Parts: sequence; structure tokens; C-alpha cells
Amino acid sequence: MLTTVLNFAQCVAEISLLGGIEIASVALIVYYIFAKTRAPVIIAGLFPNLNLHYRSSLGKINTIRSDLLVTLRSSNEPKPQNSVTHGIGTQNMLELTPHSGQKPFKKVLDWGLLFPYVAQVVRSEKFDYRQVSPLPVSRVTEVPTNAFCAQVTEIVHNDAVLKHAIKQAAEQCLREQRYAKNGHRLLTRSASSEASAEDEEDERNGISYQAILRKQEQRARNILKDMGSTLNNGLLALTSWILYKLLPCFLTGVVTNTKQIEMLKRTTQRSPGTPLIFVPLHRSHLDYIMVTWILTNNDIRSPLVAAGNNLQIPVFGGLLRGLGAFFIKRKIDPVEGKKDVLYRAALHLYLTHALKQGHNVEFFIEGGRTRTGKPCMPKGGILSVIVNAFMDGSIPDALLVPVSVNYERLVDGNFVREQKGEKKIPESFTKAISGIWKTLRSNYGLMRIDFNEPYSIRELVNSYNKIAREDGNNAKVYKPAARTLQHNQSTSSLYGTDVVCEEHRNLIESISRQVVFDCAAATSVMSTNALAFLLLTRFRKGGEEQVMAEALDDLRNTLSGCKDIGFSGESAQVLAYACDLLGPGLVQRSRDEKGRMVIRAVDTVESFIELAYYSNMLTPHFALSSILMTTFHSLLPEAGDKKTAGVARKKLIDAALENCQLYRYEFILNKPTQVLESMICKYLDDLILSGCICTELVQNECYTIRAAKRLAYNLADCIDGEDEDYLHVKASEEEEKLLFADDTLQQQRNLCEVLAPFAWTYVTVAQSLQILHRNSMLESEFISFVINDLSSKVKRGSCPYAESISTDSVRNCLKLLEKWSVIEVCNQQGMRLISLNTLYEMSRESLGTIVKRICASVPKFNSHYFSTAP
Repeated sequence: MLTTVLNFAQCVAEISLLGGIEIASVALIVYYIFAKTRAPVIIAGLFPNLNLHYRSSLGKINTIRSDLLVTLRSSNEPKPQNSVTHGIGTQNMLELTPHSGQKPFKKVLDWGLLFPYVAQVVRSEKFDYRQVSPLPVSRVTEVPTNAFCAQVTEIVHNDAVLKHAIKQAAEQCLREQRYAKNGHRLLTRSASSEASAEDEEDERNGISYQAILRKQEQRARNILKDMGSTLNNGLLALTSWILYKLLPCFLTGVVTNTKQIEMLKRTTQRSPGTPLIFVPLHRSHLDYIMVTWILTNNDIRSPLVAAGNNLQIPVFGGLLRGLGAFFIKRKIDPVEGKKDVLYRAALHLYLTHALKQGHNVEFFIEGGRTRTGKPCMPKGGILSVIVNAFMDGSIPDALLVPVSVNYERLVDGNFVREQKGEKKIPESFTKAISGIWKTLRSNYGLMRIDFNEPYSIRELVNSYNKIAREDGNNAKVYKPAARTLQHNQSTSSLYGTDVVCEEHRNLIESISRQVVFDCAAATSVMSTNALAFLLLTRFRKGGEEQVMAEALDDLRNTLSGCKDIGFSGESAQVLAYACDLLGPGLVQRSRDEKGRMVIRAVDTVESFIELAYYSNMLTPHFALSSILMTTFHSLLPEAGDKKTAGVARKKLIDAALENCQLYRYEFILNKPTQVLESMICKYLDDLILSGCICTELVQNECYTIRAAKRLAYNLADCIDGEDEDYLHVKASEEEEKLLFADDTLQQQRNLCEVLAPFAWTYVTVAQSLQILHRNSMLESEFISFVINDLSSKVKRGSCPYAESISTDSVRNCLKLLEKWSVIEVCNQQGMRLISLNTLYEMSRESLGTIVKRICASVPKFNSHYFSTAP
């Protein structure tokens, strides 16, 4: 007995010793992490009521060293701030918990005052989120959730559109199997007496049409089940509480406009049964949940969110699905040129029934995250489903809500690898975990989300019809009609089994371009956007901080009234804050040999490409001015007196219109309801008023007379009839001569710099077309060739813009050349091959004309007009 007790005591002692060693080891590891990382800040953010004030000895030493360095600095040096004040009329959602103390819960001992975040998520309004089912709404409530598979099976057998798509997919598969067995392809299944002979031949070859049909039916069921979202209030509340705790660890604020939130609430109250279609520009993976989080905590119904299936990774995929995501394939067609008609029809069916059941919907109209920082060209696939649901009467109306999202520092890192032509690293569970850990240890500044005023699809259709009738083009009048099946395969719609009239495609394209234009115009300018824009257009070699602060003041004045500024405060402080946020890897802020504080971009290709991402947020705003300024300098005589050199106004406008076509796949320069020529005239007047371009009349007339004539000219476009006085003013404006202004050379150069990197990319692509002479080439190989050529030019110094290295711009230029019929693109076994058109293949002179035309868009900074001598 005694021996047993002693043995037991010995075992306990050994276990205790080993346990003590393990506990000590874990404690040392935790201490190391706590001392070396931002863990104290993270824990303090997660548990603010604990008032943690831990500081390691290493932190004390670092603090003493920092204090000593601060003391040695001059007293007038602006110190980097932890954050900048967001604009007037905005609110930081991280500090906003309206439900924590609202009536009827506001009492002396209200528990919501002690646990505000819990009270916020518990007391926020809960909605009835029905699982999207392709069944009539009256039957959805009758069937439990676990019977969804039966619902899907029933719709597969009963929906006419989906049945036709299944049949079409089965016939396509049958043709492929016959071709593989017999070496020939039958376009359709024969309905004549030969059908039995064909069936016998198929049976001998082991081909069964009925088996193929059943397989396609099963695939349709699987598509609908895999696509389905499981949006629910419980997961929304839990995720909302977690975000309230985690977001302050890496964001200083999530800023929204108070009036915009109130506008959305009024809209939902006025039209309770009309679905809201949120259409944000896509910048980060965080976009998926941030719009939902803001809407949920402001008592607005959360939307179903279209997400790429690349995010369908373990754990996170299920989480996103519960927050409203329905996953769709990033590449709907598995093989280029071969449409997956069944998948397209299933996606169309799912979205249509989601709208019928009253769900709000969110999708990214660009299709994916922007790699360049500027808006991408819209993809009208999902929008076409929504518009056609209105056109065929499935829904009475829908409200489009353009959403603008911007970050002071991008949470996803950067896209430098992809812009340099390297392959994208696919998403995975390991990558997601490491990304979250890296994010929590960093500071990304402010995030800004703006909700634009909703507009009705019905009103948009009516406005487009009004314009078409005024132009006398009744063929472009869009009329809602019943859904009819078309047997021809679409080249641009989302689904191959077309249920959309051809004339509606122009309507969808117009709406999508207007949405992107409105989103870009409403995107708030962050501090990092302003700093990067100044560094790439005015201070490419760096500049004194005081001079750059004055330039920032000038930029803010220029943008005032046109763009929402997402920061406030003194410009010197804003610059110091933006430098600290971007980090020393992109921007250096140091003193020169004379003791002056200087800010300059890090002189590497990677840093310029990343800075261009932040700068390009402002590029669309200055695009038309840059085109006009570059075109004006290209039309000036190569030699002559600067004071008398000039260009006719009409000639400049016509040339600028032609150059605008050069960037048709880079920028949306005007709304579909706006006339581009009128926009160019407006921007030209602004350049004249700013002194960048002079006129002969300015020297002889006072400003008031000039302004009066300008007003009369604008009225001439708005007044109907043939009033001779107005027409005389307009004719005199068209005949006037625009003169070179030598006192605003720096402003002119700054404007030309805005689009110069894009022009250099386009010129390099045009010059590289020589390698396609009598030779076809894979598109991917040609893009790699152009990127390597650009990199060599940047390295040699012949191309002054490292940010010209951009695969996106190369692809956009290839689209332009294909539109101009310079190149031909064909698909062979899923690969895109490009070759020269016959005309340019036979004539080198014709190819030289294209190169010359694109070269005209490159600013001529080496001309004598940019020299300082008069």
C-alpha cells in the first residue's frame, strides 16, 4: 500500500515538473510575442474595459530612444499623426453603437451601456432572410430548409428555361462524344428516320443520350445547391460583434456619410418591396463583408453578395456563405469560345428568384478587384439578369445604389507581381490565416464607404427612351416584353440560353457605364491618394515638404466642389501622416544636407507601380484635361515664336475627340447621357480660365465680357431654334485661335504627366506589333514580350515612367487594336492567338501609321515650348 502511494506521488511530481517546464516554455513564447508585436494593442482593443497598460522593458528602451530623437528634432517640424480627421458630416462606424442606449432600453442600469457592442448586435433590427428557392414565394414558407434539395429537383424538371438549357448542354455533350468516337460532328440530333440508325450507332459506341441528359440534370441540381447562400441573422450578429472588436486593431476608422445612411433608410421606407442593388467598385477582399456590416448596424436589410468561387476555401467559404455570399465561377466558360449554357441559365434562375423573394443584391460590376487603382471597364453579366428581370415583368422595379470604397492603405497588400506579368498566388486557407495575422499587426488608416443616390431602373429606361425619341431613333426605344427563348447563343450575355432581346444589350451597357462613372466620381480622396498623385505628377524627383504642402493646398482647392476630400487638417501634417502610413518602402521622408525636410518616392520599379495604384484614384478626374493639354501641345508648330503659336479651337476639339478614343478601354470619360464633345468644351474653358491656354480675345477683353460670351455660348447649346445672336457667338468661339501660355508651363506639364505613363505603354505595344509580321503569337507570350520591353526601357532610362509596366494597360491596348481591326484574335483549343490583320500584314506603312497615331498621345517635354527661355 505504501509503495503504491509513493509511486503515485512520484508520478505526480514528474508530471508536475514536466508540466511546469511546458508552462514556462509557453509563457516565454507568449512573452516574446507580447514584447515583439502589436499584441498589447490588439488585446487592449479587444478588451477596452480592462485598461491594460503593459509595456515591456524592450518597449521602454525604444520609448526612451524615440523621446531622445524627438528632442533632437527642430521644434517646427510637423510630426506624423496616428490619424487624420475625417471630413465634416461623416461618422466613424467603429465608434458608433446607436442601439447600446436607445429607447426603450435606456435606463439607469441599462446593460447596453456596459456592453455596447453586444447590445448593438442584439438590438439591431432582424430581417426574415428566406433561403433563395426557385419556387413560388407562397410555397417557400411551406417547405422546411432541409427540403431544399427536393425544391431544386422540382425546379430542374419544371422551369422551361432551365429545361431548355439542360437539353442544349446534353446535345452539346453528345456531339462532342460522337466526334471523339467517329471523327465527325453532328450539329443536331436528327428527327427523321435516320434517328434510329444513329441511336444504334451510339449504342454500339457506348453513347447514351438519356444517360447524358440525366447527368446534365444532376449537374443542374448540384450547381443550384453549391451556389446557394445561407444568410442568417445569427451569423450576422456574431460577425458584427467580432468586427467591432477586430477592425480597430488595423483600421483607425470606417467612415461613412451620415446623410447617405439616412437617404438609404428613407429609400427602403418609401419602397419597402423594391430590392436594392448595391454596386460597389472592388478594391479589397474586405469589401465583401464591410458593406454588409454597415447596413446591418444601420438597420438596413443585408444583401446577397456575388463572390468568386476562389474564395470558397475551408472555414472562410462557409463564413462568407452565411453572411450572404453566393459563389459563382470566376470563369464561367471552361474553354475559351465554348459557352457553359447550363451554368449561365442556373445563375440567371437563382438571381431572378432572389429578386422575386425580396432579397437585396450586391455585386462588383468590375468583375474583380482593380489591379491599377482606377475603375475597370464594367462587366454587365449580373446586371443583365437584373435589368431583364424588370424588362420581362418578374419584378416591378429595382434601385441601383452605386457604392464607392476607398482605403488609405490597401489591406490586401499590392498587385505589383501581377502588373509585372507574374502569376497570381491563388487563395488558400494558409494564405488567409497568414494574411489575417499580418493585417492585425499593421496599420491601414481609414476606410471610406460612400453610398450614392439610388436610381430606379424604370426611370433609367424612361430617360434613355426619351433621349432616343428626341433623336428620332425609335429603333432604340426599350420596351418591356415577355420572356422568350432564343436558340442562338449569345456572345455577351451572362447565360447562353438567351432570354434577352438583342436591343437590350445597349441598354445594359449604358447602365453599367453610368454606374462605374458615378462610383468613380463619388469616391473620396484619401491622404495617400493625394500624396501619391503629387509624387507622380509634380514631384517625381522629390520635393521639399513645405513646397509639397503648398501643392497639396492647391490640389485641395482644385478638387473642392468636385470631389469629396476624405481628410482634413493642415497639409504639412497630412503629408507627414501619409508618409508614415505608406511606409519607408514606398516614400522616404528625411532631411537633406541643408536641413530641409524632403519627401521623395523610393526609386524602384516596384515602389512606382504601387504608388501608381494610389495615384490612379485621381487619374479619371484629370483625364480629359490631360488629353486636351497633350493634344494642344502636339498640334503646336514644331518651330516658331511661342507668343504667336496657336491652334484653332475647332481643330483642337476634333483632335481631342479622336485621342479620347485611344483611352476608350482605360477610362469612362462621360456618362451615356452626356455628349463627349460638350464635356471637352467645358474642360477646355476651364483650362482657359486657369491660364493654361490663352486666347486672342483675352488680351483685348476684360474677364466679365469674356465670361458673358462664355455664358451665351453655353446657352446656345441649350436653346431650341435658330437664334442668330446665339449662333453668331457660337461660330465666333469655334473660329477663335488658342495661344500658347508660357507663364503656366509647370501646370501644363503636370497635366500632361497624368496620362503619360499610359501613353508610353500604348506606344510600346504598337511598336511591338512588328514581331507579329507573318507570325501568330499567343496573347500571353506577346504581353510578356511587351512587359519585358518596357522593363528594359525603364532600366535604360528611355522610358521615364516605371509605372508604365502594367499588364492591364497592355491588355486594354490590345482590345483597342482589335477594335481598330489592326490585329485579329482567335481561339484555338482554349488559347488566344493574335496576329496582324491582312491589311497591316501586307503593308508596313499602314502599321507605321498606327504607331504614329499612338505616339501623338505622348507628351513632348523635350520640345522648345517647355523650355524656360521665352
